[in-house]
Amino acid sequence: MFFHDVHTRIRFVFLVVLCILICIVLRVFYIQVFQYDKLNSLAESLWSRELPITADRGEILDRNGKVLATNITTTSLVIIPNQITNAEEVAKSLSEILNSDYEDMLKHVTKKTSIERVHPEGRQLSYEVASKIDELGFDGVYLVKESKRYYPYGQVLSHVLGYVGIDNQGLSGLELYYDKYLTGENGAIKYFSDGKGNRLELTEVYEEPQNGINLKLTIDLDIQLAAERELDNVMSKYTPEHALIMAMNPKTGEILAMASRPAFDSNDYKSSSIEVINRNLPIWMTYEPGSTFKIMTLAASVQEKTINLFEDDYFDGGSIQVEGATIHCWKHGGHGAQKFLNVVENSCNPGFVVMGQKLGTETLMKYIRSFGFGAKTGIDLNGESNGILFKPEKMGPVELATTSFGQGISVTPIQQVTAVSAAINGGKLYTPFIVGSMLEPETNAVIQMNSPKFVRQVISEESSALVRHALESVVANGSGRNAYIENYRIGGKTGTAQKVQNGVYMSGNYILSFMGFMPADDPEIVVYVAVDHPVGVTQYGGVVSAPIAKSVFQTAIEVLNLEPTKEGMAKEYNWLDQKYVTLPDVMGKSLEEAKKILNGFKLEYSGEGETVTYQSPKAGYYIKEGGVVKLLLSS
Repeated sequence: MFFHDVHTRIRFVFLVVLCILICIVLRVFYIQVFQYDKLNSLAESLWSRELPITADRGEILDRNGKVLATNITTTSLVIIPNQITNAEEVAKSLSEILNSDYEDMLKHVTKKTSIERVHPEGRQLSYEVASKIDELGFDGVYLVKESKRYYPYGQVLSHVLGYVGIDNQGLSGLELYYDKYLTGENGAIKYFSDGKGNRLELTEVYEEPQNGINLKLTIDLDIQLAAERELDNVMSKYTPEHALIMAMNPKTGEILAMASRPAFDSNDYKSSSIEVINRNLPIWMTYEPGSTFKIMTLAASVQEKTINLFEDDYFDGGSIQVEGATIHCWKHGGHGAQKFLNVVENSCNPGFVVMGQKLGTETLMKYIRSFGFGAKTGIDLNGESNGILFKPEKMGPVELATTSFGQGISVTPIQQVTAVSAAINGGKLYTPFIVGSMLEPETNAVIQMNSPKFVRQVISEESSALVRHALESVVANGSGRNAYIENYRIGGKTGTAQKVQNGVYMSGNYILSFMGFMPADDPEIVVYVAVDHPVGVTQYGGVVSAPIAKSVFQTAIEVLNLEPTKEGMAKEYNWLDQKYVTLPDVMGKSLEEAKKILNGFKLEYSGEGETVTYQSPKAGYYIKEGGVVKLLLSS
């Protein structure tokens, strides 16, 4: 009995010990196989240290590869507290160099942490300051590479590009919208230390930072600089409250230029107010568009065939009565008898009221929404507004009348540019966009290409052609004459919009605008200019904004390589205009014959002989009265 109990106990103990050993083996196996990486990482973290190396953000380029946002290398201060033996001396020296508080620096130096970044006074140091710190030679004090964002053109395109914070995080504009693509992965210099933090003589490990993805924009820097220049001029000349210029390719939705005033320097954003920084006016600002909105009423009327521009008559007596309300024409006494093409040329409010009445509320609002008003366009920028439209069920005859000529509703500049592009490009509405492609940072190979996004067909090609013709006539013969460029076809529409304050229209305070495009027969660029309350000038869009658009168009002619043409409409001159005439052909004529034909022009000769073998400008193109004509003579 006794031996039986002993054997039983031995077997029990043996089984218990065996189970314990099996558990230990399984546990060791689990730790070695399944938790090795985790535990190895934890162990390594106890004796390894990392000095951070920030990655460069991706560059931002214009459509031709010109750099708009890049990076410069700076240094930042990093402290390893365990390696510092003379904390008070280190804190005193660093605080004196950095002009910071000694007590705060002492807290950094003595902090119970493996690595301490001195923020913000130790970030992005100048070369002079970094050199002084380096000369100290203190153990535990390190200077590490840090990338800092830099904008070579200062305030150019500032609202579009945006800016970044001290940690290189995007805070506005494209920097914020595409931050996850622009941000790279930081690297580090990894070294090893003992339990007290003293550096060990072991091989360092360099983890290379991965730079962010580059963005190639649809912006053309030359057109953008022209827009910026014109805005600077208008701010200096007229001191308006705001001003903006936009340019877009109407066939694709690509933004070619976007600028506004007031602006800020992305390199020094802290010196500007939050309101200025956060308000990208071309997509944020909403206001009554005024007469530039008449393009929508024109397009709808042509598409629905409610008017014939060339045959239907309208008599403008200077005003029109709608439900007891009197709506006046801008011209006192009116324009009298005219065709509806003249109504468009003259920007006649009563005539557009009649066009709206012929369409009716439901049809007009259908087209307005189809052109994209009342909703965001979807441009790849933050801060876009919706605008405000009347609800059709709440529109009476007066609301229909005022909407017909752009009053009583609220729209954004980007909505107008997008809608007008659809009206003149064959009727196709596109989503505007500003990033053309994303590029691999090392090779600039295309990673992703952004293609034009077709939204819907709003009007037919035939109707769009009539809209283009009417708007070209506005520039040649109507209110947009100050945007006319001889030998080039330009279409457009002026706008003089009243502003509302506390529900009441302000007196003498207008937003003066011009919407134009070229070439009028096959548009390559749409330009919109709006100037808010210019001082000391006649309050008409044709007087203030049309000449600004003309200057941008003149730059676009060179940038887009647009050829002159003899096909455009002849300008109807008034007594204030510089007159242009068609240059006669004197090729093959004798010098004496050429002098008689070109009487009144200034002639310049080159070559020898009595026969004209070349003339500049060429025959058939417009030239200023009394302008210079160059002749090449040979025998």
